[in-house]
Amino acid sequence: MSESAETVGFLVAGEPSPEQRVALERCEAAGIDVETLALAAVDDARLSAYDVLWWHRAEPLKAVGGGTIEDVRAPLETHLADGGGLLLSLRALEAVPALGIDPVEPDVTTLEEEPPAGLLCRSAFADRPVFDGFDELRVATRAPEGEQPCARYERVLPERGAVLASTLRADREAPAEPALFGWRVGDGDVAGLGTGIQFDGPAPETAARNRGRLLENLLGVLAADDERLLEHEPKSAAALSAARERLADDHHRPRYHISPPENWLNDPNGLLEWNGTYHVFYQYNPAGPHHGTIHWGHAVSDDLVTWEDRPIALTPSPDGPDRDGCWSGCAVGVDGTAKIVYTGGDGDVQLPCLATATDDDLVDWEKYPENPVIRSVPVDPPLRSTEHWRAEFRDHNVWREDGTWHHLIGSGIEDGGGTALLYTSEGDEMIDWTYRGPILTGEPDRDGAMWECPELLDLGEKRLLHVSNYEEVRYYLGEYADRSFDVERDGLLDHGAFYAPQSLRDDGDDRWLTWGWIKPDRSPAAQWDAGWAGTLSLPRRIDLDDEGRLRQRPAAELTALREDRAYADSPTLADERRELPFAGHSFELRAEIRLEDAAECGLAVRRSPDGEEETLLRYTRESDLVVDRAASTTDHRASSDPVSMPVTPVDESLSLRLFVDGSVLEVFANERHCLSTRIFPTRADSDGVSLYAADGRAVFEGLEVWTMGSAWPAVGDTERGTDAAPGSDRPRARDRRGSR
Repeated sequence: MSESAETVGFLVAGEPSPEQRVALERCEAAGIDVETLALAAVDDARLSAYDVLWWHRAEPLKAVGGGTIEDVRAPLETHLADGGGLLLSLRALEAVPALGIDPVEPDVTTLEEEPPAGLLCRSAFADRPVFDGFDELRVATRAPEGEQPCARYERVLPERGAVLASTLRADREAPAEPALFGWRVGDGDVAGLGTGIQFDGPAPETAARNRGRLLENLLGVLAADDERLLEHEPKSAAALSAARERLADDHHRPRYHISPPENWLNDPNGLLEWNGTYHVFYQYNPAGPHHGTIHWGHAVSDDLVTWEDRPIALTPSPDGPDRDGCWSGCAVGVDGTAKIVYTGGDGDVQLPCLATATDDDLVDWEKYPENPVIRSVPVDPPLRSTEHWRAEFRDHNVWREDGTWHHLIGSGIEDGGGTALLYTSEGDEMIDWTYRGPILTGEPDRDGAMWECPELLDLGEKRLLHVSNYEEVRYYLGEYADRSFDVERDGLLDHGAFYAPQSLRDDGDDRWLTWGWIKPDRSPAAQWDAGWAGTLSLPRRIDLDDEGRLRQRPAAELTALREDRAYADSPTLADERRELPFAGHSFELRAEIRLEDAAECGLAVRRSPDGEEETLLRYTRESDLVVDRAASTTDHRASSDPVSMPVTPVDESLSLRLFVDGSVLEVFANERHCLSTRIFPTRADSDGVSLYAADGRAVFEGLEVWTMGSAWPAVGDTERGTDAAPGSDRPRARDRRGSR
């Protein structure tokens, strides 16, 4: 470490322990101006002499004595309010609630026999001063041997803080074990490093050097007058927007799909049109790009075209039935008030919970104080249990019919198939539910042993029930009467990485709009490096065609995202490949394709000039449309398996709409079949498009390609840097507020 200018007050609760003595020696050897300061002597005058305070403690906090910490709280609050800094390391992190920094305390405090090797730094903070001097996100800070005291948040997260780094172990990366945290407190900052920073013990040269550098960086940032540990309050709209801007240059990031501002996204939740605004909530983990402590993210739009981030809507309550996560649920309007029914997770129990909006913008939510609203699972039929859950009992679909509230919950029957369980309620309070039994149960081998995210939609002539069974989204068309569903036709809603869809009733246009989660389809390490994972599909209009078959089409408003029409022609190809005079990774393509006498035809997208990387869409006489990802990427961390769907009959033209958006590829065929998948080309020049026909002729009639604009207008346009010209024929989005 280089000699530093800040003055450090090193807090002790008595005589320094062996670990504290070694830490002090290392600081003095590195030229850090450090003075020992007894907790019992802390007052405003004493603290004014220090730029930053450091409490490093290996022993449990309870040995200090509650009175001592209570006495220190007020002077420390003054110190932080005036712009001072505080570093809490190892077991000192346990003091966070007692010092008023955060109401949530670390849920893991122990002496690890197999300690971590270092930190797994979040890419979102890689360019921040706290990680200055580190070229990698994986930073070794100690020998992965011996014992080490630690304090971590795992099943819970701090309410007011942010995760800066997780844990690096000798044999694996552990993103679900956060290690380094940051808080903004007044004009000051607090850092909590609960692991990976022990001084009294062996440390390889590189690890010792990294440890010293990290300590210097932390103390320097916490002491600085012109630098903050965090740019914005965590979980605020400003923090989310800044994160989205920071990731805008990632060529895998979707531009016109709903994607997380950073970190992790999965199921769409609580879809609702409210006072002329579309609200999309989604499963979100603020701790990093991995599934973990689930909150509810929130995005809004007036036109289905441009979107804005809102603050995180639901956060787990440390002492509540949703302690381990606010999982999937739905939103409904009741007498001018929006309500959310969601699954709360606590240990091996998952039960329905309720929250009510306290403002018209649906930003603030109040949880029902007596949650959960259903306090136990039914016993008939016996529900599926696992090593993790007493009973699989989650995800909610609520609607009003014939003056009664209906409520579906996903589950599975022990030694049987997945099922959708029905509850009803007569009251608008939505707190008294009566169990009515399953409306439908599937065959385990065919339909899956567990049904997640059940949803029943009224399409007029028929009802649509769709369920997600871990592998795919199955749908059932039929009749719903007497609390039972009679299946007449079934199939797959999507043939790719599409999962856990949920729908919004747009009463103004008398339609259903459906979004699904498009899975990441690359390794956890790749997700961590990118800093984000998961996206939502485009909104689809779901209804029935004239023959009573299920129809799926992109929402009509999406045409307003079209910018330049980059290509328009009706080429005929015969045993050839033809490059289109267009390149891009954010576009829409549509055509009517006829095989004529060709054995196969198709197109390549995200193609490099030499063909090293390309994704093929192959239309064959076997009646399949295949997305061939064998050459989609040279990155072994991304999936290259093919995905396909039937598109019969081949003797008619194939109506194709293809949406390419960074790593997202969504295919709509004949307004009936859908396939969503992910592709991750590594080369910057993998943005070409070509057509081909093999063993004969094929026609691409009415082929058009449009470049697409961004759904996030506050984020810089990194692909073209241009907007549609005034007077262009770009469709305008309907002003939904003015249409009411």
